[in-house]
Amino acid sequence: MKQNISSSYFTEGQILLIDKPLEWSSFQAVNALKWAIRKKFRLNKKFKIGHAGTLDPLATGLLLICTGKFTKKIPELQGQVKEYTGTFTLGATTPSYDLETEVDQTFPIAHITTSKLTACATSFLGKIEQYPPIFSAVKKDGKRLYEFARKGETVDIPSRIIEIFDFKITNIDLPAVDFRIVCSKGTYIRSLAHDFGKALGSGAHLTALRRTKIGDFNVNNAQSPQEFKDWLEQHTASTNSEK
Repeated sequence: MKQNISSSYFTEGQILLIDKPLEWSSFQAVNALKWAIRKKFRLNKKFKIGHAGTLDPLATGLLLICTGKFTKKIPELQGQVKEYTGTFTLGATTPSYDLETEVDQTFPIAHITTSKLTACATSFLGKIEQYPPIFSAVKKDGKRLYEFARKGETVDIPSRIIEIFDFKITNIDLPAVDFRIVCSKGTYIRSLAHDFGKALGSGAHLTALRRTKIGDFNVNNAQSPQEFKDWLEQHTASTNSEK
């Protein structure tokens, strides 16, 4: 039996599990849901909605979007442990540590073995010091780091302590290396790719990334933005005028 929902379903608070599409920004995903909900229920601009942890446009996967009173839960959700899967490509680096920018250096990979890859992954376990990518939204002197990067300006980037709880190599097809990583808040997988390649003496950059879990939330239970819109149509009767 179809469950009809009203505007209060969202204003009282929900945590929506969204599978962010490739090349969408996190802001675009939030915006798509915001306008769908506001239009359906004729809600005013005071309707609250936001995400609990951004994903780069070149990444896919789990985005937690909080609505209404549950936006207060965002800081708590941002602090949850996260799981990612993806691919590092060895033998080359890029300034952004991923595919956003072109390859700037190449390296030999003939010395890479399965045992070296496994040992290298193990060496990153625990609390480690990490530098965010220069092409990132981290703020420095009131500006985003990517603003400095796009102008070709150099800037001192402060490091941070993050924690890697699990780091497994799941498939090897050189130069591509697939992985699964469980990590703390604030971890940049792009930086991990760069540091991983550096430790191997082969260079590396991130060529695929998917966030699969945030705390107990799993991407297997998530919807695409379009699937959410379809669900919204199926579970609402006529347009509601509640404010």
